[in-house]
Amino acid sequence: MPTLFDPVQLGAISADNRILMAPLTRARADRDGVPQAFVKDYYAQRSGAGLIISEATGISRQGLGWPNAPGIWSDAQVEAWKPVTAAVHAAGSKIVSQLWHMGRLVHPSVSGMESVSSSAIQAPHYAHTYEGKKDYVVPHVLTKDEIAAIVSDYAAAARNAIRAGFDGIQLHAANGYLIDQFLRDNSNTRDDEYGGSPENRTRFLNEVLDAVIAEIGADRTAIRFSPNGETQGTDDSNPATLFDVVARQLAGRGLAFVELREQRPGGTFGKTDVPLVSPSFRRLYDGPLVLNNDITPEMAAEFVESGKADAIAFGRPFIANPDLPLRIKDGHPLATEDYKLWYANGTEGYTDYPTWEQAQAAA
Repeated sequence: MPTLFDPVQLGAISADNRILMAPLTRARADRDGVPQAFVKDYYAQRSGAGLIISEATGISRQGLGWPNAPGIWSDAQVEAWKPVTAAVHAAGSKIVSQLWHMGRLVHPSVSGMESVSSSAIQAPHYAHTYEGKKDYVVPHVLTKDEIAAIVSDYAAAARNAIRAGFDGIQLHAANGYLIDQFLRDNSNTRDDEYGGSPENRTRFLNEVLDAVIAEIGADRTAIRFSPNGETQGTDDSNPATLFDVVARQLAGRGLAFVELREQRPGGTFGKTDVPLVSPSFRRLYDGPLVLNNDITPEMAAEFVESGKADAIAFGRPFIANPDLPLRIKDGHPLATEDYKLWYANGTEGYTDYPTWEQAQAAA
């Protein structure tokens, strides 16, 4: 069986190893969603990953509700991403753009537009805004024509991603954002063809998928789900059945890969006792499977070597360990990031974490 350090084919993307960098929102763009110049350094530093999945990137002004997060709907954004993808490629890795519509988790004070979702259900907790935390608002219920327009926005964003030099895209269908809001029965109470049965609730996902594939091909298209337990107020009463339906629908489509961000008991960023769906998903879905969330290097090695997954995506460990794959391979301890600088919008806590060799030289 393969190891973490063997190459893997993810659709059209050849990755040199099976350690992927998971998407990490870092808030280093300007208020127009244009990545700042030093973003290229951050990604280039982490190009030891076999594949980098970019931070969540807005497909439209309507869908982007995180302060200083990037987008990929404008020419200025596309031009700003080009040096990033070029730097990653020059360093020997690959990078895909994670396409994001936050749905009801967009606060109007950030986007300047109304919040939208599958149903008129206000999200719990608080939105991050430029003025601090605010209550979420009751979203506008998307009409069929408005759904079609958002599907077109996804297709345009995928086209822009390729234009910007990305090797493909990942649809963000996890963590309580718009596609997830359609998938789950506690956030989707529609009585039309987009609501009710699991097959109906997956309709929006499949329409987006079809539109993106028509633009860039299935082998450059990936998807991320968070299938088990509540995330940002979004949950399902029967995730096992729902994601069996999803797995069957995705089988045979020739996707680059599917990533599952699975919560675990005692997790550090979301925890649940809801059983994992990955074993069933692995049986039903025939493409490359990537697992993520609270996975240690030891667990990662076991998951790949036993065939439970084809690759592992590490998120937060990449923040303070730009050379994470080498540290794992050589058995070096991992540094810990300063969470207060996660969204600081500057280079501090972003591009200033040393590699293991740099840290030892400075000691």
